[in-house]
Amino acid sequence: MRKLKKYAWIGFIVLISIIIFMQKTPENLTEPIVEEGSVVEAKQGDKVQDDTMAEVVKVDIKGEVQKPGVYTLSSDKRVDDAIKEAGGMKDSADNSSVNLAQKLQDEMVIHVTAIQEGGQVEIASTSEAIISINTATLSDIESLKGIGPSKAAAIIAYREENGPFSSIEELVEVPGIGEKTLENIKETIRIP
Repeated sequence: MRKLKKYAWIGFIVLISIIIFMQKTPENLTEPIVEEGSVVEAKQGDKVQDDTMAEVVKVDIKGEVQKPGVYTLSSDKRVDDAIKEAGGMKDSADNSSVNLAQKLQDEMVIHVTAIQEGGQVEIASTSEAIISINTATLSDIESLKGIGPSKAAAIIAYREENGPFSSIEELVEVPGIGEKTLENIKETIRIP
C-alpha cells in the first residue's frame, strides 16, 4: 500500500507536468507578450503584426513640416499619415506640392515646399509636373523635356529588365540617355 501511494504521487506530478507542458505550445513560446497600449520598437524589414502584414519602412520628411526627420512607419500608410507623424504642415506649406494619397516606400523622401511670396507656388514649371520615374507611364515619360517615344520606351524597357531605379543618376545607363538629357529632366523626376 505504501508503494502504491508513492507511485500515485509520482504519477500525479508527471500528469501535472504534462498538462503544463501542453499549454506551452511553440506558438506561445516564440511570440513576445505585449501588453495593451505598450510600444514595440520595429526594425527595418520587420513585418507589422496586423491584418495587412505591411512591411516597416523608413521615410525622410523635409521642408515645411513641424518636425522634419526620418520616420519609421508601415508601408501600408500614406504620405498624409507620414506628414501627420511629423507634426503636420506649417502655415507656409504648399499642400499641393506632395501627393498626400501616395503609399509609402522604403527610403522615400517627402519634400513639402513653401508657398512663395505673392501667392506663387514653388514648382519647376507650370507645364512640367514632377513624375516618379519608377511608376510613370510611357506618355508621362514622353512629356519630359528632350524625351521622345524611343527614349521613353528605352527607359521603360530598362526598368522592366533591371527593376526600379535606385537613383536618378542610374538613368544614364539607359541606352540613348546621356548626361545632357539627364540634366534636362533631373528637376522634373523623382525616385520613387
